[in-house]
Amino acid sequence: MNPSQATDNAVRGLTRYKSEVFAPVAARHAPRNEQGTLASLRRHLFGSRFSTITTIVLIAIFLQTLPDFIAWALIHPVWTPDAALCKQAMGEGACWGVITEKYRVIIFGYYPHAEHWRPLIATLLLLGLLVASCTRALWSQWLVLLWVIVMVAVFVILRGGWFGLSLVDTDRWGGLPLTVLLATLSIVAAFPLSVIVALGRRSNMPAISAVCTVYIELIRGVPLISVLFMASFMFPLLMPAGTKIDVLLRVFIGITLFAAAYMAEVIRGGLQAIPNGQVEAAQSLGMSYWQTQRKIVLPQALAMVVPGVMNNFIGIFKDTSLVTIVSLYELTGALGLALNSDADWRPFKLEAYLFITLIYFAGCYAMSRYSLWIEAQLSRSRAR
Repeated sequence: MNPSQATDNAVRGLTRYKSEVFAPVAARHAPRNEQGTLASLRRHLFGSRFSTITTIVLIAIFLQTLPDFIAWALIHPVWTPDAALCKQAMGEGACWGVITEKYRVIIFGYYPHAEHWRPLIATLLLLGLLVASCTRALWSQWLVLLWVIVMVAVFVILRGGWFGLSLVDTDRWGGLPLTVLLATLSIVAAFPLSVIVALGRRSNMPAISAVCTVYIELIRGVPLISVLFMASFMFPLLMPAGTKIDVLLRVFIGITLFAAAYMAEVIRGGLQAIPNGQVEAAQSLGMSYWQTQRKIVLPQALAMVVPGVMNNFIGIFKDTSLVTIVSLYELTGALGLALNSDADWRPFKLEAYLFITLIYFAGCYAMSRYSLWIEAQLSRSRAR
């Protein structure tokens, strides 16, 4: 091969190498922004063809009904507590006057009218305690003492008999204070009980595991109404003659046992997600069973099931409405008490139910947002 042929072959080889290795890439569209409000709407509302069609249909229905609802609720309503005007406006405007007229009975139930300031203060104390408990800056050992002080103060204020306050039996407690009180106490009592039951069901001791399993399956096999009915009407029949247990205490125990059974299964799912290797590593370091659970297993397991646990908390808050069947008139029961006894205002139950719906929504939404905050904090700690 002469030098010119060698040069030509080298040039052809270099050209072919450049065409194969350095071929230009076709221009591509910039990637979509996956953060922000528009990206979130696109992902959740228009993520697929079915989702897009569903979203469009729901928006069309919403736009069709929204003007009528605005006209009914805001443009043509009756705001004054006048039953005659409300009856004239039926079908055209809402009667918000029913709330103005009956709000004290709806909020406080059977509680003596002249003493309504007492359940108001008790409710504000409970809500303040819950807000303080959810504030990270206030998490300390003093918070436990604050719980004891506030709960004692709430019961003293509601029941009376001390400091010159008139005595009010628990069967006259009702409305929003009873709903908040029952939900708070049931959540606080059910959570540690559910942790113990979940650990007991996974125990290596057959007797403990069997007892916990029977408890969970028995409670989960019946509706809450049955549990409340048995606690209120059946349980006193089994007690010795002359023994009387307050109905509020019996209802509280029933709700707590019911909620703990469901929550125990949620926590058990988190416990089973922890690899056995971590438990074996803790045992090799000489840690006891309770040290392993408290320092290694439970922190990780509970972090995994935050949404499920908070879902149970929201369920407890809403399930307090069932205590009406045992003659404890919480928020929904107090509403029925306020309207069923007054024929003039009975036709306007819809407006009253919308009022307490707003209260329930505010409570459930606040709990849901707090759950999301906890998940965000846990995600940040894992990223470290």
